[in-house]
Amino acid sequence: MLQQLRLIIPIMIGTAIYAFGLHYFVIPNQLMEGGVTGIAVLLNYAAGLPLSISTLVLNIPLFFLGWKALGRGQMLYTLIGVISLSCFLALMEQLIDREWVIPFHGTNDYMLVALYAGVSLGTGLGIVFRFGGTTGGVDIIARIVSRSKGMSMGQIILSFDAFIIGISLFYITIEKVLYTLVTVFIASKLIDFIQDGAYAAKSFSIISEHGEAISDQISLELERGVTLIPAKGAFSGQQKEVVYCVVQRQEIRRLKTIVRNIDPKAFIVINEVHDVLGEGFKEE
Repeated sequence: MLQQLRLIIPIMIGTAIYAFGLHYFVIPNQLMEGGVTGIAVLLNYAAGLPLSISTLVLNIPLFFLGWKALGRGQMLYTLIGVISLSCFLALMEQLIDREWVIPFHGTNDYMLVALYAGVSLGTGLGIVFRFGGTTGGVDIIARIVSRSKGMSMGQIILSFDAFIIGISLFYITIEKVLYTLVTVFIASKLIDFIQDGAYAAKSFSIISEHGEAISDQISLELERGVTLIPAKGAFSGQQKEVVYCVVQRQEIRRLKTIVRNIDPKAFIVINEVHDVLGEGFKEE
């Protein structure tokens, strides 16, 4: 039960942030959102339908699709996300109707609105995705495609959002659509950033004939674990070793110095890594 709560509570927090962004920034300024939520926003603009009801109704068929593709366990968190999103949307509608919350209205420059809308929407969805849930709609489709094709969920959602936002040209001005694209772009980047992990480190792949000396010095000076991988040069045929090591950002310069002092001709490949788990970094 405790393990379930550790997943459910963040999903609810994420949907609360997402619902806040919709009602506080998007709707008052007649911006748009993508996916099924974007359709619900269009229905709100065209017919005045509450987001809380239309979002829930539109997600029902996609929920059954996800039930078959993602399985019962995965869709349990999706169901929690969909229901909590509808509840928080309804809560925001009540707070706004009673004037307990005053939505933010842009005046002349909507760039500030677009930026903060993207931050709030992306943060909310990123938290939901990171803890294994979705808010229904295109999120379900994005998770299915992400599993089968290996694409990032932020990129998939961005593609669907662009299509829905294009349709919105019949209801809102081109200026608002352009501001919406800024919002969607920022949101998609934040989704990937939060889902991959806010903490980032660097991995080093060092190809050298002095692999053991380099690994010993790294262990001595940086106190980092090192893996030696046997390798052979395809052109020269010489036996070498690939030294693999993960370090924090502030240790990058020190590691480069260690390698260059031992082997100035070493071939170094540096990659960005996210969400590092293990001794010396983060443990779950």
